[in-house]
Amino acid sequence: MECDSWLGPLPDAEAFARETLSRAGTGADDAEVSVLFADDAFVRDLNARWRGQDKPTNVLSFPAAAAPAQQPRALGDIVLAYETVAREAQEAGKPFTHHAAHLLVHGFLHLLGYDHETEAEADDMEAREVRILETLDIPDPYAENTAIKQNRA
Repeated sequence: MECDSWLGPLPDAEAFARETLSRAGTGADDAEVSVLFADDAFVRDLNARWRGQDKPTNVLSFPAAAAPAQQPRALGDIVLAYETVAREAQEAGKPFTHHAAHLLVHGFLHLLGYDHETEAEADDMEAREVRILETLDIPDPYAENTAIKQNRA
């Protein structure tokens, strides 16, 4: 927890992340993921250093380097930016927790090697996100609002 603002909507952020990611059902049950709940300034700094984009974004994923026979298998890190997540949820008229869960799933799929660089990849990744979110009783985040297409640019 890098930003205490998350404690309002997510008093137990660790349990929220664990529950959300456990539903991903991707065969990564033997994996370990680190999740950091941060603010826009923190994410902006990471985004500038690692992606060359001097702006905050909703979620960043950093895959772990391959380690032979490591158990549990480290998949990498997911970082969420509070202000961006809150603003996007409000703009889309969606519950904060639904949008945060969607972004956790999105970041997790990146750690598993999924991407959205092409239209076909984006369609596949979005379909996977929708299926996972259904198990959490979260409606299709793409059904009504295409403004939150995970910052494809």
